[in-house]
Amino acid sequence: MFSKNKDSEKALAPQVATKRAQRASIPSIISSDLTVKGTLISTGDVQVDGRIEGDVRAVSLVIGESAIIQGDIYAEDAIIRGNVTGGIRARKVQLCATCHVEGTIIHEALSVEAGAFFEGNCRHSDNPLGDAPETQAPVRRAAPAPKPAASSNTVSSPVSSTPIQYDEARPQAARAAANFTPPKA
Repeated sequence: MFSKNKDSEKALAPQVATKRAQRASIPSIISSDLTVKGTLISTGDVQVDGRIEGDVRAVSLVIGESAIIQGDIYAEDAIIRGNVTGGIRARKVQLCATCHVEGTIIHEALSVEAGAFFEGNCRHSDNPLGDAPETQAPVRRAAPAPKPAASSNTVSSPVSSTPIQYDEARPQAARAAANFTPPKA
């Protein structure tokens, strides 16, 4: 009855291994009285209730109601209950009713509770953590208009949009007369 045998020891071994695995998944906690300045990187779970001024990288991230994050977030799963000013890149993002998020969210799955505040852009991506900012398409801006050369012989007319050619040897009065348009009667 109380004797140990090998079968009972083998039956206990999986339970011990499970308890060790559970201990390894205990989240790292940034308490409400703590401010972190810099990048926070974790290969496990992180719960933030304090303030972080920098980027946060974690497998699973929970941002508490009193938390303030000023920086970018990279995570597999992100649950946002507090304030975030910055970009969020995560496979699964949950914006809770108490959150205040300002920034861009790149996600695979996004859920937003009623009452959540979100100002910014969101975009679906099949691999939000693999899309590096350098690999995104560049923003296309209009090319600036070419500046005329300083020694150009062309003057823009205030009346017409066609440029007027003039000869450097012509006197100033002749050039002014060339630009003159008589008033219509």
